[in-house]
Amino acid sequence: MNFIVKLAEGFIGIFNAGGENFTSLVTGILPTLIVLLTFVNALTKLIGEDRVTRFARKCTKNIILRYTVFPLLAVFFMTNPMCYSFGQFLEEKQKPAFYDSAVSFVHPITGLFPHANAGELFVWTGISSGLTTLGLATAPLAVRYFLAGLIVILFRGICTETLTKMMWKEQN
Repeated sequence: MNFIVKLAEGFIGIFNAGGENFTSLVTGILPTLIVLLTFVNALTKLIGEDRVTRFARKCTKNIILRYTVFPLLAVFFMTNPMCYSFGQFLEEKQKPAFYDSAVSFVHPITGLFPHANAGELFVWTGISSGLTTLGLATAPLAVRYFLAGLIVILFRGICTETLTKMMWKEQN
């Protein structure tokens, strides 16, 4: 009998944990994301969707800028996870590569600009703790981490765009 009671408590416990997680999302990140989305959409409407799209397309004509500067601007200004909304200004075939670049940059930027991914700041503090323990400056490491991140997102963007083009050709 005790086994059945424990099984029932465990079963309902799964749903209680899910409800607690849902509540934390509703009172935590969801309102922030909704306000950010509303702000970006309102700003885009005020400036003009055509103007914003034209500006983004000019910025992303060059493949190097498309997978370095554009994700950098997205992550710096919109932070994680809102930065991925910048993909709306790209052509469909470029969206997977942009997402790959942006998602790969949310950690390397944190050493210099903690606001960009404050939720994952523990990654940076874990990486830099060795230097801090030795009494050394973390700024040189942050700059190297940032620059290495830019190189990585460029390669990832180019590779993902190439793979996407191959897959689209295969489907057509």
